Order: sequence, then C-alpha cells, then structure tokens
Amino acid sequence: MKSILITYILMSISTYAYDIITPIPIQSIYDNDKALLGKKLFYDVQLSGDANISCSSCHRLDQGGASHRRYPLSGDGHVGVLNSPTVLNTIYSFTHMRDGSAHSLQEQVLLSIQSPAQMGADIESVVTRLRLDDDYQREFAKSYPDAITSDNIVDAIVEFEKALTTPNSRFDKYLRGEKSAISKYEIEGYRLFIANGCTSCHNGVNIGSNLYQRVGIAKQYTHSEIDSKHELGRFNITKNIDDKYMVKVPTLRNIELTAPYLHNGSLSNLRITVNFMLEYQVGILTNPDDILKIVAFLRTLTGENPKIMQGNDEK
Repeated sequence: MKSILITYILMSISTYAYDIITPIPIQSIYDNDKALLGKKLFYDVQLSGDANISCSSCHRLDQGGASHRRYPLSGDGHVGVLNSPTVLNTIYSFTHMRDGSAHSLQEQVLLSIQSPAQMGADIESVVTRLRLDDDYQREFAKSYPDAITSDNIVDAIVEFEKALTTPNSRFDKYLRGEKSAISKYEIEGYRLFIANGCTSCHNGVNIGSNLYQRVGIAKQYTHSEIDSKHELGRFNITKNIDDKYMVKVPTLRNIELTAPYLHNGSLSNLRITVNFMLEYQVGILTNPDDILKIVAFLRTLTGENPKIMQGNDEK
C-alpha cells in the first residue's frame, strides 16, 4: 500500500511538473552557415570599442553562458556593475538584458555591442574593421548578398544565439517519461521547490525569464552595496515608480554552472542562494536538509552542450 501511495505521489508531481515546466525542444531551428559565422563573431575582439574583449569574455560557454566574474569587464577596460546573465537558451526569454531594455535578440546584440558599459563600440566602426578582413568578406558573401553590413553582423550573432540551446537535462528526460532520470531525493527537492512557491516565478520552458520581479518581496533587501542607480532595473526604462528595482527573473536552466548569483553577483553558491531566496522572496527559514534537496533538484536542470559547440574547446 505504501509503495502504491509513493508511486501515485511521484506520478502526480510529474504531471504537475509538465504543466508548469516544459522540456526544451530537442532540435533547435537555425541557419547553420549563419550561426557558424555568428560563432566566429561571438569570439572576435574586433566587435569591441578598444578591440580588447569579445562577447565570449562575459558569456563563457564553458561557464554556463555567463561568467564566474562577479562583474564583467567593459570595452573600455572598466568593471561593470551588474552580473552577466547567461546567453544559453536566451531564445526562450521574453525580453533581454537584466532590465528588459531589449525586446528581441537583435536589439540585445546591438545594445551589447554599442553600450559603453559593455563592448563600447560603434557598429559602423565594426563594419569598417570587418570589411578589411578578406576571410570575413568571403564568409559573409556566402550567406548575405550585401555581405558585411551592421544588420548582417547582428543577424549572424542572433543566429548563433538561437543555436545555444541545452536540451535533454535530466529533469527534461524525467518530464518526457524517463522516471529513472532523477532520484527520489531530487524529486523531493522539486516537491519542496513547488511547496515553497518557487514555481510562481520560475516556470515555463526556461524556468524563468518570462516576468519581472524585485528582490526583497518578503524581507527588505538593501541595494546600497553598489550605486543604486544601476539596480533600479525596469525603472530606468519606464520611469514608473512601481518598476523600481524590478529585474527580469533569471532562467534556472544550467544554474549550477553560472555562479555567482543574483543580478549583482553577490551570492557565491547555490546553497546560499536558495536559502537567501526563501528568506527574502518567500519569507521562509527552512532546515539545511531541505535546502540541499532543492539544490539537488536544481542540478538536474543542466542540459546538453549546444550542438554547435560540441567538440569545440572554449576559446
């Protein structure tokens, strides 16, 4: 009788899980030639103002598409003020940037190249640089009749980002019916994840990245550690007082790879972060064993390396 009850509970959790979290499609759709060109651009320092950093400097694909640095370096050599979000599975994000200032991948790429706080380049200067490169001239001509233009540079990088999906995490396999893909301990972690209200913000195919929220719903969070202007989030875009400190809820996909955590990179590991989120967002102080169970569940969300990167060493 007890084993039947346990089986029923696990089946119920699995059904509910599929309702609020859906697996990443196994096949991603993108133009391979354009994506490979975008991959080359992603690693090219010529896209930054001082030709010193590339997209991959802040979005390392061997570090979950983010960076283990708390703050990224900008194109002029200064240190940024907000932690770099992952570029993995960004095709499933409803907006881009921490404050949602980019509504499409095209806007995100162009803003990243031209923002003084990021790569600090002028896109037309980048076009001029790349047109001096015979290899780029040939490669662009294969996919774009008008060869090297600002729109085509952005488009190629976007095509590469569309390829950066990480399907077949162990939890995705579990959702698809492979019940042995995760352990009972990890299922218990997911049960606690649900019971503590985590799925109210972390749901959907990207397990986040589909709404804005502020840190400190249940317990006040102080933003004074760094210049608070940079932590105002959506308010900097909308000027609506209700948007003060609202930032995009991050994806939990591959979360074990993307430390440090929070928009300002102030939390060093998953155990500390889960404890923090329960205290500040939910208002719960729980026991260390429950924290470890939730962390174990979160580690089941790491997917396969994107196919476009398989067999490649991180540059």
